[in-house]
Amino acid sequence: MATKVQVVFYSMYGHIYHMAEAVAEGAREAGAEVSVLQVPELVPPEVLEKSGATASRASFAHVPVATVDKLVEADAIIFGTPTRFGNMCAQMRNFLDQTGGLWAKGALIGKVGSVFTSTATQHGGQETTLTSFHTTLLHHGLVIVGVPYSEARQMTLAEISGGSPYGASTLTGGDGARQPSENELAIARFQGKHVAGIAAKLAQR
Repeated sequence: MATKVQVVFYSMYGHIYHMAEAVAEGAREAGAEVSVLQVPELVPPEVLEKSGATASRASFAHVPVATVDKLVEADAIIFGTPTRFGNMCAQMRNFLDQTGGLWAKGALIGKVGSVFTSTATQHGGQETTLTSFHTTLLHHGLVIVGVPYSEARQMTLAEISGGSPYGASTLTGGDGARQPSENELAIARFQGKHVAGIAAKLAQR
């Protein structure tokens, strides 16, 4: 049976959604069965409209909404969140705070977990968002997988780029105008493929 990978993300302006699609593409390259899901929105529609997010969100309005009970069906879960002051966004935190029942049953123990993110600036909390997210995954007993340095694109100095051993990432710019670069998307694809490969190996044991 194919390894089941869920890519669970929150995106306000589409940057994380584009990264999620790249992660999913990589996981599919590894032969995984992939579901791309978005966590529920907490911001009222009128506020999204005023912030200019409504038009951007239309591009991924078709993506199903994740529910915590479905997480148990995955062999690997790859989470995507923008940063909020060096941590995951409120929407993702709210979603994970509903997983207490799964924690009590140990329902996610042994599954593979991984994270990718975005920030507005080059030093806007990419690594702290990823590593602080890992704390929740460890509480659930997930096996954390990042991006090893065999993915050499994370070491590029030829351009400004996201990407670290903790996970793929992208920079949006203060106005959100910058979209994920090909280098960043390639790292995201690598992460998806790598996570799916590790999950497949664990499933064989």
